[in-house]
Amino acid sequence: MTKVKAGNIKKGMYIAHNGRPHIVTWTHFGSMGRGSAFMRTKLKDLKSGSTVDYTFKSHDIAEELDVELKELQFLYRTETEVILMDPRSFEQMSIEIELLDGKEEFLAPEMKVYVQLFEEKPIGISLPPKVEMIVEQAEEAVAGDRQTAGKKSVTMESGLIIQAPLFIKKGDRLVIDVETGQYISRKN
Repeated sequence: MTKVKAGNIKKGMYIAHNGRPHIVTWTHFGSMGRGSAFMRTKLKDLKSGSTVDYTFKSHDIAEELDVELKELQFLYRTETEVILMDPRSFEQMSIEIELLDGKEEFLAPEMKVYVQLFEEKPIGISLPPKVEMIVEQAEEAVAGDRQTAGKKSVTMESGLIIQAPLFIKKGDRLVIDVETGQYISRKN
């Protein structure tokens, strides 16, 4: 664990607070006129999942946690968990689906993801910013239909439903933005 000054605490950083591991989900740096500066934060407890607001004074020191980042390959998902595999050792790991924060439908077969581990326990999953998926089902487009502004609903292989241009058909490979869930391009 390394020490970090309160003014250097950033969103996404893992720190120890009151002896427990937390991730910083929000920060705001401020000062009170002639008073000392401070760093307001929102911290999520990695073990209980609870969130706490905490204000650090500028001279406070926090302990940054050593979080291991491991590249794994997506295999499949169930109702409650995601099954991943280490491509080097072929060892499988199951992770609670809640760690994906609603992004589980962006998982495509054999996709590479990064799992954050703290004390050998998974605490988060990072997906790539863009994913490639195959269209499983696409509505037929009606030429001249302008009620839909040149878009139609398509269902991807994972069950994800997005709006895509009228020329997209079943079997097309699409690039999708994970953050917004929007169509970016068609890939051949």
